[in-house]
Amino acid sequence: MTLQTPQVSRTFRVGGDIEVHRLGFGAMRITGKGVWGPPPDRDAALRVLRRLPELGVDFIDTADSYGPDVSEQLIREALHPYEGLLIATKGGLTRGGPDQWTPNGRPDYLIGQARGSLRKLGLERIDLWQLHRIDPKVPREEQFGAIRSMLDEGIVRHVGLSEVSIDDIDAARRVFPVATVQNRYNLADRASEDVLDHCESLGIGFIPWFPLAAGRLARAGSPLDDAARRHQASPGQIALAWLLRRSPVMLPIPGTGDMQHLEQNMQAASIALSDDEFESIERDARDA
Repeated sequence: MTLQTPQVSRTFRVGGDIEVHRLGFGAMRITGKGVWGPPPDRDAALRVLRRLPELGVDFIDTADSYGPDVSEQLIREALHPYEGLLIATKGGLTRGGPDQWTPNGRPDYLIGQARGSLRKLGLERIDLWQLHRIDPKVPREEQFGAIRSMLDEGIVRHVGLSEVSIDDIDAARRVFPVATVQNRYNLADRASEDVLDHCESLGIGFIPWFPLAAGRLARAGSPLDDAARRHQASPGQIALAWLLRRSPVMLPIPGTGDMQHLEQNMQAASIALSDDEFESIERDARDA
């Protein structure tokens, strides 16, 4: 396939006013093993980041906990001053070591981390800041109140939530507008189907993390495998194309530190699944 930009994937307005192409980039994998420390090849990570605008990618998702701090710092080095880019970040998780993640939803911590992200990214305001997790040890109303204060102070422009239920979303919307929701969702894991439908009904962007997992759905002779053969694509590309077709509010953010993998992922935006292909893959996923 010839490399194309995500123009054909159509766009979405985050918060109603920041228009981005719907196939973005997740910047978790530009760090070290276990999302801890610097990447094994720093120059390669920077090259991947600098390639994004050339591919038409204008939505990049990161977090203060990726590294920690490493991802945000690399993004600044590679892409500042971010002309035409939406850099979204997250706060609310602390790190004790590789693959260790602990929620911290204390209001002072959330606000302090958002201010830290401002400095690390070199921004005057974060256009999309997301609560990485609701901390079960802190009343969610206190966490939402801290986010409201960040909006009021102009630290952030729009806010989102991650790994939340419909009830969480509705509770947050009583305190501030919810621009995005980032839940785990892919062909093989549809536990957040109700949340996606709720977001679509409200015009909230839905960011599926871990979007490429397909598992047995990519087996030889499966509808996904058959579609990949017809489109001369990989099963992963078809999985991304399926996500883009699934909902107009879907904003997949596949991440990688490898240039070839990046370009393969971005090709998914040019794949137009037929109704039969989409429905066959859907049926197979539901029956799995």
